[in-house]
Amino acid sequence: MFKRILIANRGEIAMRILRCCREMGIETVLIYSSEDKDSLPVQFSTYSVCIGPAPAQQSYLNEDAILTAAKEYNCDAIHPGYGFLSENAYFARKCEKEGIEFIGPSAKMIHFMGNKDAARTLMKKHGVPVVPGSDGILNNLDEAKKVAAEVGYPVLIKASAGGGGRGMRVAHDESEIEDAYESAGAEALSAFGDGSLYLEKLILNPHHIEVQILGDKKGNIIHLLERDCSMQRRHQKILEECPASILTDRQREALYRAALKAAKAVHYYSAGTLEFVLDKTGKFYFIEMNTRIQVEHPVTEMVTGVDLIREQIRVAAGMPLSIKQSDIKINGHAIECRINAEDPERGFAPCPGDVTFLHFPNGNGVRIESALYPNSRISPYYDSMVAKVIVYARGRLEAIRKMRVALEEFTIKGIKTNLNFQYLIMYNEDFVMGNYDTGFLEKNTEAILRWNRESEKY
Repeated sequence: MFKRILIANRGEIAMRILRCCREMGIETVLIYSSEDKDSLPVQFSTYSVCIGPAPAQQSYLNEDAILTAAKEYNCDAIHPGYGFLSENAYFARKCEKEGIEFIGPSAKMIHFMGNKDAARTLMKKHGVPVVPGSDGILNNLDEAKKVAAEVGYPVLIKASAGGGGRGMRVAHDESEIEDAYESAGAEALSAFGDGSLYLEKLILNPHHIEVQILGDKKGNIIHLLERDCSMQRRHQKILEECPASILTDRQREALYRAALKAAKAVHYYSAGTLEFVLDKTGKFYFIEMNTRIQVEHPVTEMVTGVDLIREQIRVAAGMPLSIKQSDIKINGHAIECRINAEDPERGFAPCPGDVTFLHFPNGNGVRIESALYPNSRISPYYDSMVAKVIVYARGRLEAIRKMRVALEEFTIKGIKTNLNFQYLIMYNEDFVMGNYDTGFLEKNTEAILRWNRESEKY
């Protein structure tokens, strides 16, 4: 087992990894930017190293500085968390060359599955259903128009190297495809250094379902159920559930088979997620694989009882999975709400600032993942998510009631947040009935905000 791990991340995921390492008796080295010098992870890590100023490019994305810190502190491994360098194949390869274990899949796997077009092609070869679209990278605009006409509008133009909703544009008809093609390409080149695009038929307002995968270096691969991540705003998830109440047992088993087939096709190891869309007819299609731990991993942990970070570390150290497929059962229901420092009344604009008062909810079946503390500062330089509220109960309705109580109790003063917005979702009839898809917020945001304004009058 590793003696010392460098944590190449910040905020709540850095705290999550740090706590797991402490439980496992592993020392930690936390890298941080000058902006985060007073952060909670810095205070709790065994060692901490400032590697640059606030901009992520000069700190959390500074590969050479991170590797230098890892070598100076004799770290056995680096855990990248999610975001930043977690799906950077070049960084994973640098770690391999330096003899430092990258806690995740191999650089080759990251590179291959990070190429969305190559991943689609592999899935088709192994019989995993994919959304109809282009066979390979689009060479030019004329080819995009031809493929769009064949599969039918609306279509989605996507960056081959994309992720997180970037490098994606919708064209509802031929008049929009030129602008969608050019703007998606420009954003992809800026965000990923790769302007390659492919095209898919747009499945209107599907359910976004993902299957959690775990594999080890000995060839064992299992699934750990599924999550419903359909509650999204501009392709960004804001709420997740495990399991997905929309699925029948038959659909669920078919999804698991497809996910395992996909993972085995690349001999996958570590934690990973296969993402699918489920259309109105009940058919599902593979869209991409995330080769890292997900933001929403706690809901899976609550239902399965498996510590995914611990398994990641064990696998990276060459150990076999500590659980078998037969150990994984649906046991209760979990919901996660992402709490963001943003103002829903101003188009969800980020709201950095100082936290003047803080109270976390607690109690049976309530879990908080956060690096906040009283008088801490929310930086304008990084993602606006400041906490995750996770609840677990025997059934979905009980979990919804528990989340209502938790969000009522959660208090943050000094900054604007989406706490009330998330709270009101818990009372929306369609959400309570499980009747929602990726188009839910597009249809309901204004009504939720109006409801919030009315409630504040009393």
